[in-house]
Amino acid sequence: MINKLWILSLALMACTLKIDADPKNPIVKLHTSKGDIFIELFADKAPISVKNFTDYVEEGFYNGTIFHRVIPGFMNQGGGMLPGLVQKPTKPPIKNEATNGVANKRGTVAMARTNVIDSATSQFFINTADNGFLDHKSTNSTEYGYAVFGKVIDGIKVVEDISKSPTHWVGPYGDVPVENIVIIEATLIKAKQSKDTTPSKNAASSK
Repeated sequence: MINKLWILSLALMACTLKIDADPKNPIVKLHTSKGDIFIELFADKAPISVKNFTDYVEEGFYNGTIFHRVIPGFMNQGGGMLPGLVQKPTKPPIKNEATNGVANKRGTVAMARTNVIDSATSQFFINTADNGFLDHKSTNSTEYGYAVFGKVIDGIKVVEDISKSPTHWVGPYGDVPVENIVIIEATLIKAKQSKDTTPSKNAASSK
């Protein structure tokens, strides 16, 4: 009974959101200490990244993690560290899907990685500007790009508020928010979206 009620509540949430999303794509809600962010996942364009992300979501991995790197006019990065910059253990890295043709535009969500092309694990970032220099350009490791696997469809104001957070250095880490910005809970909304939904005033522009 509890599971049925939980599924029903997610379905009702999906139906009442005023968002512009493909009805075939899943949506993840990030309930953060700054507010809620809803992300549409591009299951057709980035199936490996989406499965990786949703697996972490369903396991509760992101709950309690922080946005540990915030650079105004660039991006907000999170999904791998706890308060105090404690790194969480992750699964093996996944294949980089930056060749999918989806650009790193404002409001899109991409996998974070090291200089190694196929090194992304749990960390992701939300672009707060059009960052075309992060797109795939060649097979060279410095120009391979960062795989976009979703976009913010509601809560862009929350993303902007996060990007305005004061930051400082903590040991070797720069651009760390002074105040912890916590992902309190990440939830996968599996219900399909209604075709007559419309974007809210906070929805990320695709232009």
